[in-house]
Amino acid sequence: MGLALIFSAIEEALDEQGAGQRISRPRRVAGYLAAIGGEAVSWILRIAFDPLLDTRFAYLFFVPAIVAAAALSGLRAGLLATLLGLAGALSIPFLHQGLNPGEYLSAAVFVALGTSIALVGERNLVLGQRAQRAYETISAREVLLRSVLDTVPDAIILIDDAGIIRSFSRAAELQFGWSSREVVGKNVSMLMPAPYRDSHDGYIARYLKTGEPRIIGIGRVVVGLRRGGATFPMELAVGEMTVGARRYFTGFVRDLSERQQTETRLQELQAELVHVARLTSMGEMASSLAHELNQPLSAIANYLNGCRRLLGNTPIPKDLIEETLRKAKDQALRAGEVIRRLRDFVARGETERRTESLHKLLEEASALALVGGKEQGIRVSMAFDPSVDSVHVDKVQVQQVVLNLIRNAIEAMEASPRRELSLTVKPAHGPSAEIVIADTGAGLAPEIAPHLFQPFITTKRTGLGVGLSISRTIVEAHGGRIWVETSAGEGTAFHFTLPVTDGNEVEYE
Repeated sequence: MGLALIFSAIEEALDEQGAGQRISRPRRVAGYLAAIGGEAVSWILRIAFDPLLDTRFAYLFFVPAIVAAAALSGLRAGLLATLLGLAGALSIPFLHQGLNPGEYLSAAVFVALGTSIALVGERNLVLGQRAQRAYETISAREVLLRSVLDTVPDAIILIDDAGIIRSFSRAAELQFGWSSREVVGKNVSMLMPAPYRDSHDGYIARYLKTGEPRIIGIGRVVVGLRRGGATFPMELAVGEMTVGARRYFTGFVRDLSERQQTETRLQELQAELVHVARLTSMGEMASSLAHELNQPLSAIANYLNGCRRLLGNTPIPKDLIEETLRKAKDQALRAGEVIRRLRDFVARGETERRTESLHKLLEEASALALVGGKEQGIRVSMAFDPSVDSVHVDKVQVQQVVLNLIRNAIEAMEASPRRELSLTVKPAHGPSAEIVIADTGAGLAPEIAPHLFQPFITTKRTGLGVGLSISRTIVEAHGGRIWVETSAGEGTAFHFTLPVTDGNEVEYE
C-alpha cells in the first residue's frame, strides 16, 4: 500500500513536469552532477571513516547528496542520487561480512526516504516555478495597469483611511504640479485650499464612525489647489475599497478649467444667443409697456392741460377742476396698476426654497464660475465661518448671484497685475450671513458706484446693465440686501446678506 502511494506520487510529479513544469538545462545538469559527485564524495568519506564506524551509519552519509540533487533538479536527480547512495551504502556491509536480512530492511527504508526527499524536491520546484510565473504575471499586470492609469486623462489619487496618499497618477502630477514622489506618504489635504484643508480628516473620521456617505459614489464639483497656490475647479468622484483591515479611497479628479476650445466656443455662442434673446425680450417688454402706459399718460396730460385752461376762467370752476384732477388721479393709478401687473408677471414663477448649506452652495457656484480661471492666473482664497451655514433659499437663484459677481470680478481684473479673488462668509446682524466677494481690480468710478444696481447701468463696453439689478432683486426677495464697497486702484468688494435659519447646521463635504 505504501509503495502504491509512492508510485502514485511519482507519476503525479512526472505528469506535472511533463505538462510544462520544465527545468532549465543548466539546473538539470547541476542536479545530476550533484547526485553523481555528491554520492561519490559521500562514499569516499564513508570509506575514510570506516575504521572508526565499522558498519554503523552506512546510509546516513549518502542522504545529503540526495537532498542537494532533489533541490537542484527535482525528482529524477533525487532518484538517481538515491540509487547511487543505495549502492554505496550496501557496499559497506558487503566489504565487512556480507549482506544479512537486516541490511535489506535498512535498504528499503533508505529507498523510501530518498524517494520522499526526491518528491519533496520536485514539489518545491513546481511550487517555486508557479510562484515565479505568478510573480511575473502580477508584475506584467501591474505594469499594464500603471500604463493604463498613466494614460487616463483624469487624475487618480489613492488614499488610506488616515488620509495619507498612497498612489498619485501621472495625470494627477500634471493637474496639481506635484510629482508622485513628493506627495506619496503625505496627507491629501495638501491638495485642498482653506477651509477644506483643515476639515478633511474630520470628514473621514466621521464616515468611518457613522458609515454615512456624503460624497462617496456621488460626483461633485469642488475646488483644488495647485502647487503654486493657484486654485482651480474640478469634478471629484470617490470610490471605496477594503484590503484586509484597511479601507482605501480612490479619488477621480477631472480638471474643469481644461475645456476644449470647441466647448469654449460653444459657450460663447450660447452666451451670445442668450444676450440677443434678452434684448428681444426687453424690446417686447418695452413695446408692451409703452403701449399699455400710452393711454393713461395721455389722459393725465389732457386732464392737467384742461385744468390749466380752467384756472384762466373767471370765476374759477372749482367743481370742474376737482372732477378733472380726480380723473387724472384715476389715470395715474391705472398706470401704476399696469406697472404692478407687469412686475407681477415678471416675478411670477414658482421658486423652490429649501434649507441649504451656504458653504456648499458657494463652493459649487464658485467652482463653476472659475472655469477658465487658470488661463487668467486667478488666485482664489476662501474663508467660511462655520457658525453661519444653514440658509433657507432658492439654491439656483442665489448661485446665479454668486456666479454673476465672481464673473464680474474676474473681468474687472483682466488688466490688473495682481489677480486675487476672495470669497468670505461671516456672521452679520439679523441673524444673517454676510457674503463678501472681493477682487483686486481697478475699482469703480465714484459717479458709477451709487447707481450700480439700477437697471441699464454698466461699466462694461458690451454689458446690458441688468445683471446687478437682477441680483439685487433676488437678494432682496430672500430678505437680504446687497451693496458695494470700492476704492480706485484697490479693487471692489460686493457684499450681500442672507438670513440664516434656526435649524441644525447643514453639514457638507
